[in-house]
Amino acid sequence: MSKSLTGIEKQALALAGVAQVARMVDQVSKTGTYPIEFLESSIHSLFEFDASDIAGVYGGVAGVKLGLNNLSALLANRDANEHRDVVRYVFGMLYLERQFSSRQEMMSVVRSRLEHTQFKAEHFTGHVGEVCHSVSGIYQDTLSKLKFRIKVTGSAQHLQDDANADIIRALLLAGIRSAYLWRQMGGHRWKLLFQRRKLLEASQQLSRGISLV
Repeated sequence: MSKSLTGIEKQALALAGVAQVARMVDQVSKTGTYPIEFLESSIHSLFEFDASDIAGVYGGVAGVKLGLNNLSALLANRDANEHRDVVRYVFGMLYLERQFSSRQEMMSVVRSRLEHTQFKAEHFTGHVGEVCHSVSGIYQDTLSKLKFRIKVTGSAQHLQDDANADIIRALLLAGIRSAYLWRQMGGHRWKLLFQRRKLLEASQQLSRGISLV
């Protein structure tokens, strides 16, 4: 997709980054599985400190196709019961991002540690688990200390697996990154209500554009 994105499309893309993380957290916690290509795109976004455009944060719009599809379903109120936990994670990350952004010292620590971890992330193939382990440690030492914590529910078997726990924490940090990006693009929680249809149309249009490439 080469055309420049509109303001609402940029917001939809960043919000799709949050929705993608929420969907994968739900999947990992309940089944212990995840789509590797979207896990890599979401984790990769943590190391795109100076991307020239928002799509570049995810390695292109296709990097958040899972998120765009899930965002469309959420905004259209499709399968509401099935998406209950996903919605909870989305709003949890949007809320936690606001707390995180008010703590400049913590933000600096996270940025510094991500930069230190970046060399591990330069070659993802076959090593995303190792990167998730490092990012998980960053999340545990910083955001997990905040008063508000996102409660992840699922299968005890999968949640107690150390590798899955690392993936979930790393994903949550990636979701916070997308939530921050969403606010940078002009996103606000009230827009989820008053611009719901515009966001839905933008997310659907972006997803269709991937299929045409």
